Amino acid sequence: MKHLTRSLNLKQATAINMIDMVGIGPFVTIPLVMASMHGPPSLFAWLLGALLAVCDGFVWAELGAKYPEAGGSYVFLRKLFGEKKWGSLFSFLYLWQTTIQAPLVIASGAIGFSEYFTYLVPLDDLQRKMVSGALIVILYILLYRKISDVGKISVALWAGVIITLLWLIFSGITHFNFQRTFDFSFSDFGSSGLFSVILGQATVKTIYCYLGYYNVCHLGGEIKNPVKNIPRSIFISIAGISVLYLLMQVSILSVISPGSIKDPKHVVSTFFEILYGQPAANVATILILWIALASLFSVILGYSRVPYAAAVDGNYFSIFSKVHPTKNFPHVSLTILCAVAFVFSLLFRLKEVISTIVVIRIFIQFISQAVGVMLLRTKKEKTTLPFRMWLFPVPAVLAILIWLFVFFSSEYIYIWYATAVLASGILLFLAYTKRKGVWPFVYTDKTSSA
Repeated sequence: MKHLTRSLNLKQATAINMIDMVGIGPFVTIPLVMASMHGPPSLFAWLLGALLAVCDGFVWAELGAKYPEAGGSYVFLRKLFGEKKWGSLFSFLYLWQTTIQAPLVIASGAIGFSEYFTYLVPLDDLQRKMVSGALIVILYILLYRKISDVGKISVALWAGVIITLLWLIFSGITHFNFQRTFDFSFSDFGSSGLFSVILGQATVKTIYCYLGYYNVCHLGGEIKNPVKNIPRSIFISIAGISVLYLLMQVSILSVISPGSIKDPKHVVSTFFEILYGQPAANVATILILWIALASLFSVILGYSRVPYAAAVDGNYFSIFSKVHPTKNFPHVSLTILCAVAFVFSLLFRLKEVISTIVVIRIFIQFISQAVGVMLLRTKKEKTTLPFRMWLFPVPAVLAILIWLFVFFSSEYIYIWYATAVLASGILLFLAYTKRKGVWPFVYTDKTSSA
């Protein structure tokens, strides 16, 4: 069987992470966060999201350096909790969650792309769906090549992302309005309890924008010198994107007040239109669409390795384990993922998926990994950890607490979705393992022989 090759260097890995993080997300969520937080207090939602990314980033960095293999969380959860016991359950639940969530993530980016495209060209609902579907087809074509070429494309896409964000930030700084930006008024919230709930709901949206700092872990089998480059790329990505997001929010607050947003879907285009006129706004919109394309490029790349890794282990359909005979990448996994995302892009609307994407992952993936890292430190193999989080276990504990705050602050419908995904995954796992006669229905060989 052909194997993946380690061809991605630190620059390429960081580029893939950063273009995953900065997609259409901030451009569609900034007005939503501004509206719910009544303007300047929205900065707290971005700061809380950044803190969570840093704390959770330590978890991913420690695990990514220790287990630099394709598949990311699938591999981590199996090895942290025991491949033949609880790890099989957690990794199965992650696969089940990813089966639902990964195409939704891709579809959300494609839908956001088509909605922002309407600033340039008015489109009806059918035409927007056609644009969304066409974008996924284009990305599939771009990704259908060997990983070294993908790395080069990612750097070029990254350059466009950085240019766009720097232009936005420069424009905001040169038109900075201190009073409008930092006029923190909490009277609209009525009570500290209400503020906490709204902050939690707003943070769900900012976290959606930060997600992706771990994408390099999904590509662990294709990273050069992974022990050093995986942690470095994670923290470089988080630091760079956190600063950019905060400066973006400050820039927009300096120019646009929440009550003056007439077209929330195109708030950043409106920002440039106010400052420089319609032609500049059109150019900015094209650059935003470039960012959306770049982000989806990275997202699809990372997620295509998850079912591949599970299939190689014999824990998923074997067809996903196939590697292209000459280009050495999991072409079947990529094809199926894009096909499902294509269908989802035609069926769903953007606001229906953003919160769902974040909330359904909290327990199955993020909290489980943070707990797993702390358990890992109790084992003898802890001495072989190539990277150790600073101030252990503070980052892991903080990550768990913030994830719990975000989960229980979310709207009930999204909590229900997350519970339904978890419960259905457990039932499927029990049916699957009972049919195969493995744990929890057969515990050990010793028990079986008895």
